[in-house]
Amino acid sequence: MSGNIQLLSDTLAKAKSEDRAALVAYLPAGFPTVDGAIEAVKAVLAGGADVVEIGLPHSDPVLDGAIIQTADDIALRGGVKIADALRTVREAHEATGAPILVMTYWNPIDRYGVERFAAELAAAGGAGCILPDLPVQESALWREHAARHGLATVFVVAPSSKDERLATITAAGSGFVYAASLMGVTGTRESVGNQAEDLVRRTRATSDLPVCVGLGVSNAVQAKEVAGFADGVIVGSAFVKLLLEAPDLPAGLEAVRALAGELADGVRRS
Repeated sequence: MSGNIQLLSDTLAKAKSEDRAALVAYLPAGFPTVDGAIEAVKAVLAGGADVVEIGLPHSDPVLDGAIIQTADDIALRGGVKIADALRTVREAHEATGAPILVMTYWNPIDRYGVERFAAELAAAGGAGCILPDLPVQESALWREHAARHGLATVFVVAPSSKDERLATITAAGSGFVYAASLMGVTGTRESVGNQAEDLVRRTRATSDLPVCVGLGVSNAVQAKEVAGFADGVIVGSAFVKLLLEAPDLPAGLEAVRALAGELADGVRRS
């Protein structure tokens, strides 16, 4: 069975045709429970997200901040497994028809079996995989199986990436490019935004792939700012924080649905 890379491409192209950025939401599998995560994915899509990344919780999430680490810990203590992440992809895609990706560190896929994971993700209706710690030069095996099963391979670029490195990464990737940056941590919001905008510009010079920015966006104003220069706006911690702070799951679902609606308005550039 073929995966949904074409659905991902079509969804991003549709957003562009509407003169807006796509809204990409991130939620961890198994948090607050497996069933609760599935409902949360449905809620952000109902609120206006275009694409969802399902995070595979990891015991050492070196690229994730404290909020996602806390959610990952809850999911891992709840016994979440790769099969649960794949079930989340399947049920969310079947219920919504939206493109769903998995974001994961490489080690779980390597241990699970590269071919097996690619085949099962495609069978679940997945659109692809975001692999933040897989070096491009070590990615040939994954990319071979991803291509065979119709899955996107999304690599992460950073402001520190030199132009030559950007070209190497974008040539190997598919679906979109994940441009990672920071907002309000290492400098002023304006300077960090300029850094992200420069990264998008340099990345686009190497590839026609859409460039989606993960920037710590948490509200419509920030979403609009990033949508002014990026093809997609990626939001994760803001959704997870609402679920962590909610008194119960129904309240959490309503909160993430409402935030998705606000962000969906924000990514419309007019």
